[in-house]
Amino acid sequence: MKISATSVMLPRHDLREAAALLGELGFDGAEWRCRYVPANQAQADYSFWGRHAYDLRPDNLRERGPEMLRVSTDHGLAVPCLATNVAATDLDTVRLLAAGCGELGVPAFKVGAPRGWSPAEHYPTLLDDSRRAYEAVVAICAEHGVKALLEVHRGTVAMSPTMAYLVVRDFDPAHLGVIFDIANMSLGQGFEPPEVGLALLGAHVAHVHAGGGRPRPTDRRADGQQAWAWDTVDLADSMLDTAGFLAALQASGYAGYVTFEDFRGEAPETLLARNLAFLRSCEAGA
Repeated sequence: MKISATSVMLPRHDLREAAALLGELGFDGAEWRCRYVPANQAQADYSFWGRHAYDLRPDNLRERGPEMLRVSTDHGLAVPCLATNVAATDLDTVRLLAAGCGELGVPAFKVGAPRGWSPAEHYPTLLDDSRRAYEAVVAICAEHGVKALLEVHRGTVAMSPTMAYLVVRDFDPAHLGVIFDIANMSLGQGFEPPEVGLALLGAHVAHVHAGGGRPRPTDRRADGQQAWAWDTVDLADSMLDTAGFLAALQASGYAGYVTFEDFRGEAPETLLARNLAFLRSCEAGA
């Protein structure tokens, strides 16, 4: 099993510091963040979703990408994909990312649906709009020989692997794949037996995100209904059987990377080391 980590966890580390840390810990790859910093975060303190010490963006990817690859290689890290946050309707940014990844030899980057889902959203309309948007994305990716990745994620058109299948099923898996994200599947929306999604998606499973989650009871409403909250936890404490998932993943023929991600307040070095050790133990016991 090839295990990578997302640099989104490391906002205070520059490129060399992040690569050195991941290499020393024993990761096989790095999923580098590549996105624009929101204007209101430009001068703010470093944060997961805001400003990072290593500022890789769609508009400087072709310029800074070669350094990213060199430093990654120096520390024994492959780059299986980029952690981007472009929407499928932002075709100008999709073109920048596809061209940059194509030149650099990075095989894939994440592309989100046109908008998120809420209970007020008519899901079939969101599904239709998303499929139309990905048609243009796939055409651009095909020009550059790269792949767009739709992530299984809460509050989106693809809250579960089965829902992701509804989006991607008619597209060429060479240019549109799915990030099978067991972290989001364990955090309140999208839980299903992983074997179901793996069987449906087949060759569309292009990347994996691994993180843990579980529910806890909170208040009981006036009508008697128990309310619940969902907490991020270590993979070893997740409601989803990590070892069982990895076994199913291997049985499906998947040969790509599994990226660990965890955005709690604990020191990232500690989170990375502890959860990497657990993933390796799952691998050894398979």
